[in-house]
Amino acid sequence: MSIKPDDHTTGSSELEKVSEPIADPGLPAHTWRPTDVDERLAKRAERQVAGLFGLSAVFTILFFVSYFAFKVGDNWNVSGGLGSSTVALGLTLGLALLCIGIGIIQWARKLMADHEIVEMRHPARSSDEDREVTVAALNTGLEESGIGRRPLIRNSLFGAIGVVALAPIVLLRDLGPTPSQVEDEEEGKGLEHTIWKANVRVVRDVVGTPIRAADLQVGDLVNAVPDGLFDLEGVDLQVQKAKAPVIVVRMEPDEITPGRGREDWSVEGIVCYSKICSHVGCPISLYERTTHHVLCPCHQSTFDLADSARVVFGPAARPLPQLPLAVDAEGFLVAQSDFTEPVGPSYWGRGA
Repeated sequence: MSIKPDDHTTGSSELEKVSEPIADPGLPAHTWRPTDVDERLAKRAERQVAGLFGLSAVFTILFFVSYFAFKVGDNWNVSGGLGSSTVALGLTLGLALLCIGIGIIQWARKLMADHEIVEMRHPARSSDEDREVTVAALNTGLEESGIGRRPLIRNSLFGAIGVVALAPIVLLRDLGPTPSQVEDEEEGKGLEHTIWKANVRVVRDVVGTPIRAADLQVGDLVNAVPDGLFDLEGVDLQVQKAKAPVIVVRMEPDEITPGRGREDWSVEGIVCYSKICSHVGCPISLYERTTHHVLCPCHQSTFDLADSARVVFGPAARPLPQLPLAVDAEGFLVAQSDFTEPVGPSYWGRGA
């Protein structure tokens, strides 16, 4: 189909008419606010906004105080038994963020420019002229916000945000004690030690009954924990459940190849190893009696329990830590000591 020149001209003219912005979009006439015409009211609004930002900083400081003053597990006599630490931390940090939010809203409502701005849409990259206009508009917006002319608001806002930003840094302390915090702290703390120690009985997991060496048959595998584990509560219980579980296996004594210095770590063919895989910490107990291999179900790391839990397959880089065993006067299995190496996967400061 051919297009006549006059048809083409007419079409372009109509397109230009369609592209023209609406002259009057129906916006109401601008109404000046009290703070726009009265500098005294503007200064008062400025002090109110700065006061909210300052109050936010105060609540953040109270958040820090609450973090160190209240311990996890302390309860107040309130409905639902809410913990004092949870209530204090939630209220203080929530009020700190609320004050910043209210302050910004008041700043925008009373002091920032409130003129309507119309921006044309562009189907492609804007021209350099349009970009210059946009930059100029942004600069105008910054100027009209008053952030340059009102240093009290600007500085108090930056101060409040800066103090609130410190809260996550303080919370990093909850990641746990460092590996060096072992000798002079409570038993089993840190990454390098558990609550296993000399003469602690080996008890069956879940039920907590002690294990008599004579009751185990060749080929048995028992999931076990240290006696006293279930006396713990809360965080302490969860931490030790992640480190202390073991597997106890009985095999023929002549099938065991003890590691150097571990000749007396087994009892009549009974050996004990950490249940926590040395790859990424999965619990393991898939045992193959004929080969004495135990398999991690997560990534198929395989360990030879007859040869100091040596890695025979998979991504694990280290053998399972072995717990030295003995028997007490009543014939029950007990530990000679804690593990002589850290349990679980590698972490900072520790090589593979």
